Amino acid sequence: MKKSLPLLIGFRYLSAKRRNHFISFISASSMVGMTLGVAVLILVLSVMNGFDQELRERILGMIPHGVIYERGGVQDWKKLAEKVEKFPGVVAAAPLTRLQGMMAYQGRVQGAMVTGIDPAAELRVSILPDHMVQGELSSLTDSGFNVVLGEILASRLNLVIGDKVTLMLPEATLSPAGILPRIKRLTVTGIFSVGAELDANLAVIHLADARKLARLAGEAQALRIKTENLFTAPKLVWTLVSQVEGVYSGSDWTKTHGNLFQAIKMEKTMIGLLLLIIVAVAAFNIISTLVMVVTDKQADIAILRTMGATPNTILQIFIVQGLAIGVVGVALGTVLGIIGALTVSDIIAWIEKISGVQFLNSDVYFISYLPSQLLWSDVAVITSSAIVLSFLATIYPAVRASKIQPAEALRYE
Repeated sequence: MKKSLPLLIGFRYLSAKRRNHFISFISASSMVGMTLGVAVLILVLSVMNGFDQELRERILGMIPHGVIYERGGVQDWKKLAEKVEKFPGVVAAAPLTRLQGMMAYQGRVQGAMVTGIDPAAELRVSILPDHMVQGELSSLTDSGFNVVLGEILASRLNLVIGDKVTLMLPEATLSPAGILPRIKRLTVTGIFSVGAELDANLAVIHLADARKLARLAGEAQALRIKTENLFTAPKLVWTLVSQVEGVYSGSDWTKTHGNLFQAIKMEKTMIGLLLLIIVAVAAFNIISTLVMVVTDKQADIAILRTMGATPNTILQIFIVQGLAIGVVGVALGTVLGIIGALTVSDIIAWIEKISGVQFLNSDVYFISYLPSQLLWSDVAVITSSAIVLSFLATIYPAVRASKIQPAEALRYE
């Protein structure tokens, strides 16, 4: 019974009605502040995790993890791919040829990154085949001069399957009429959507057609590499360039999208620290609450002391009371945060559908919807940090209560 005395009295003080309603208000606001702080922290970090995941799976699922260039172009990409795939950490390799151009249709013009691929090899290195909304990637054939477009790019040009779009390349061609840009008519045979910025600027054609348009001497411009671990890609590309026979140069995803990934990582850290201040403010309110409770309960503390309660027992009573406020707030905040993290994507999508307003536009952001990924490790860190802050907040008021002398407290009673 003696060991459970601090628990009994601590919880009794927490639930008891007080003559001073201001103390009850501060106690409730401390709990609400802790709840909101923890819930918002879990929700926001889950959204940042979602952006991080989408960057890895969608953007980096479409763009090469690494690229190897051969001087004069890749002469035999299958032979080079066979060599590259023997290296540890390399999942697959596929040919790649890139062209910058303008696409025009019925007076509408849009810039595009035209990428030449081998449809069969692309299955092993890209998520593109899994995101075809119309047509098939296999419709890209040698000398067919067919093209598969991103959904936004097709929408801007008002293109549908079967339309013929004009591709204009920046290389000039000398003709009797003067210097003209190189022009080729392509047939739209497919449309893809990955929900990212690539939907607005990527067009895909067959590798052989890209070779003819680029007038390459080799089979491809470069070899695309897919790695097991994104973060080992820079080192792995350097290893391949230095160890594969021939004159090669390389690049990796950190050169094109590394800044975006680092920005998300830094924003997650900074937002986490800023939101943790909300939890700290709520913990500070616990200090205020307990200080006022100690002042209000001086007579009760003195009576407990005269009945044999030790300073350590008084210390534990107020630690229990403060921790109870913090734990209840953290528990409620954790539940609300988890529910919010699991449903925020659907809620935002529903609001966009009802209001007709798109909060994330792929023209501005690299994805067109709000992602969320709940990590239990984040939940564990947030809840444990909040409980530790709550515990630290109880120490000063509890120590102050334990030092109250019965004679001094009862002098004016």
